[in-house]
Amino acid sequence: MSSVPAFPIPENEIARLEALESFSSDLLPAEPFDLIVRLAASIFGAPKALVTLIGAHHQLFKARIGIDDCQTSRDVSFCTHAIMSDEVFVVLDAKTDGRFASHPAVIGTPFVRFYAGAPLVDPDGYRLGSVCVFDAVPRAAFSGAESAILKDLAALTMERMVAHRAGMAHSISQARLQNIMVSSPDAIITADAENTIRSWNEASQRMFGYSAAEAIGQPLDIIVPPALRSTHRRGLVRAAGDGSHRIVATPLSLTACRRDGQEFPIEISLSQWQEAGEPRFGAIIRDITQRKEAEDRLRHAADFDYLTELANRATLLRQMEEICGTARSISILLLDLDGFKEVNDNLGHSVGDHVLKVVSIRLKRHVETSNLVARLGGDEFVVLLPDTEDPLAAEQLAQQLIGLIEEPIEYGEEVIHIGASVGIVARSTIGCDADALLGDADLALYQAKADGRHLVRLFTPELRHVAATRSSTGSGLRRAWEEGEFELYYQPQVRLSDGGLTGAEALLRWNRPGLGIVSPVAFLPVLETGLLAVPVGAWILEEACRQAAAWRRNHGGELRMGVNLFAAQFKTGDLAATVESVLARSGLPPEALELEITENIILRNEQTILSPLEQLRSFGVGIAFDDFGTGYASLSMLKNYPVTRLKIDRSFVADLEFSRRDRTIIESVINMGSAFGVELIAEGVETQGQADALRGEGCQEGQGYLFGRPMPAAAFECQFLSRSRNVDGAAVYAAS
Repeated sequence: MSSVPAFPIPENEIARLEALESFSSDLLPAEPFDLIVRLAASIFGAPKALVTLIGAHHQLFKARIGIDDCQTSRDVSFCTHAIMSDEVFVVLDAKTDGRFASHPAVIGTPFVRFYAGAPLVDPDGYRLGSVCVFDAVPRAAFSGAESAILKDLAALTMERMVAHRAGMAHSISQARLQNIMVSSPDAIITADAENTIRSWNEASQRMFGYSAAEAIGQPLDIIVPPALRSTHRRGLVRAAGDGSHRIVATPLSLTACRRDGQEFPIEISLSQWQEAGEPRFGAIIRDITQRKEAEDRLRHAADFDYLTELANRATLLRQMEEICGTARSISILLLDLDGFKEVNDNLGHSVGDHVLKVVSIRLKRHVETSNLVARLGGDEFVVLLPDTEDPLAAEQLAQQLIGLIEEPIEYGEEVIHIGASVGIVARSTIGCDADALLGDADLALYQAKADGRHLVRLFTPELRHVAATRSSTGSGLRRAWEEGEFELYYQPQVRLSDGGLTGAEALLRWNRPGLGIVSPVAFLPVLETGLLAVPVGAWILEEACRQAAAWRRNHGGELRMGVNLFAAQFKTGDLAATVESVLARSGLPPEALELEITENIILRNEQTILSPLEQLRSFGVGIAFDDFGTGYASLSMLKNYPVTRLKIDRSFVADLEFSRRDRTIIESVINMGSAFGVELIAEGVETQGQADALRGEGCQEGQGYLFGRPMPAAAFECQFLSRSRNVDGAAVYAAS
């Protein structure tokens, strides 16, 4: 018993197959139809096009683009549906079409989503096969005009078949071919074996600048660049000889020449056939200038930073890996801009972009072309010095680059000043990789930042241990915050004239289980530069204000609470509002709170710090400048910032009794404070002699071990608040 075919069959199937046999399909050459499938693929923008003949059980591909097979089973053929009608058969999206959703050619190779096929109808009306295009991408529509062009291509194919059967291959319809050529967006040119142009469509005229009248009869040399003409002629001769030259039926990327001599990139598909016994050549040509430009832009974007035009991270790593694969030496300078974030925050990202461009230009101009300058990302840059292992030479270059970066940058009416810190790694690349080298340079850069910025630091193996310790401390701090291991200690501040208690400074301590109190020196530098700085800083402020308000309620007096701020608290943009809210919740009067800032906070936040300080001062909150006299920003701060108190650094107090120089410095600071109407307090007072000397110079207050060490709140209350008072109601310290 015969099985039922899994495909539709025309009513006149036997007669149809006999008609197909009359064309001697097995002997029909494929070459005459190459131009047709190339036209179809080009006109419809489809990656795959076929001329098919549908047999009893198989379909034969007489010409094809984008597919390797020469035939396939009829039951998986879309074209067997196309021969069921005289009209174009269209499937816009096979996956959503119930007839084809589970079709083998849809769910498997070649993954057909879009298909359009026009039947090949012979003079007797038999539909023998199709001209079709298909794609793995669905389409929204296939217009009537497109259907008409596809039917013309099918008719042209059928005319070629009829002519071949009648032995009149030269009698194809030129009118129909011309109609198709006019519709093509690509240049279509035909030529003979003598290199003479025989046809020229409108797209050719637009592309090359010659009209059809000017081009037809001329040699193809008119569109071939002079340097390539001899090669072109030799290839044409070989192709005309045996038709087997490799460029026939192979899409190529070449260079063509316009009428004005301009050369431009093209993609060309060539085909060859016989016409009246003579070889003919067809070329479908597409101008790919825009595609090449897009490809060039993509390649450039893959290798270079879009803003600065410097090499990007990928290019840097690639070159580093190449060097690491040899026995060559290498030096890396990792630069980070100091103050750049403030430029972005206060002047805007357009100004920040301008700064990055200027810095990039300065670096490229100064660094030798044999070395690589790259932007790593953000405001980080790298200078790669191949075949260099001299740390002194690298450091000298780094100092020069810092000097260049520190030169003023103008933007409109703005004059911008930034700096840079540099980390250096210099070594042989044997046994290392690019990421490891950059990691070492980053450790050196971190050290340069930690040591005060605007510095150069060379990587040493000890930095890895420091980094590991810092990482361990950071993990411990996160746990400490989550487990509530932080607490505040308080150190008294007293009036030097009579020993009366005037205030306390709240100091953060880490009471680590099993280890006790951790030295602030061991964890504060990590805390203040990490993500916990803002929440911990807010907690310190809240707890200190709550404690001060409670002491004032329970024990009377005018105790003032000093609280240190982290730099990160200024970067949130809401410091003033946060302080005002904390004061309201705690009930502490604004004048009872004194916020302490250091020179480093000013240097790192110069553009963002002034406004919140002025707001805080307007509330009545005091502003103290800690460690006064140790940095160059101190004098400018007195002039520009709303400071109410100077804290004389302990380094000047330590030798006050014996050093005339220190005594002179303290005298100058006190006179300066008096002139500006600013109060003073000396830190690190440990002896009665120091206290007497400070009082003699006119310093109003003191803080140090002489009056009391930092202690928990309960101990502070017991020692300084729950005791007899002097006539002013303030506790009097007991000198040891």
